[in-house]
Amino acid sequence: MLFGQSVFQSVLERLKAEDETAEDAEAPAAHRVSGLGTGLAFDVMEGVSAASQRVGQAYFDNLDLDAAAGVVQKPAPPAEPVMPDHLVRTTPQEVAAELAISAADTPLTLREKRRAFARANHPDGVELPFRDNATKRMMLANLLIDDALRRLSR
Repeated sequence: MLFGQSVFQSVLERLKAEDETAEDAEAPAAHRVSGLGTGLAFDVMEGVSAASQRVGQAYFDNLDLDAAAGVVQKPAPPAEPVMPDHLVRTTPQEVAAELAISAADTPLTLREKRRAFARANHPDGVELPFRDNATKRMMLANLLIDDALRRLSR
């Protein structure tokens, strides 16, 4: 450390001195950026990059274009979603049969059954046209499990 300077200031001066010696050694390669192994090349026309002259073209660069026709190929329409078989069963008896709640269930097993049922039937996890059925099934399952938990707490 030099007298009257902080450690930070002395480190800065040392780095500046190292940069000056490195610049002297690389003086012929003025187009290179320090730290990069290769030079940089830009597509420039009269000081303005070519990419900035065609701003709207950037959108088309990312599309799948037919090179000969210059036409965007439209993707095939999505197939109609098919309702899973379990979402058709919306009666309380069918949901109860799936849950298989018994007198041997504990609060822990009932919570696990609720989680497992929700993983397979939650409305957020199914296609939009089937959310009503999934909501009915979840409401019934929650009602049945809550009733079983109430019976256990008595």
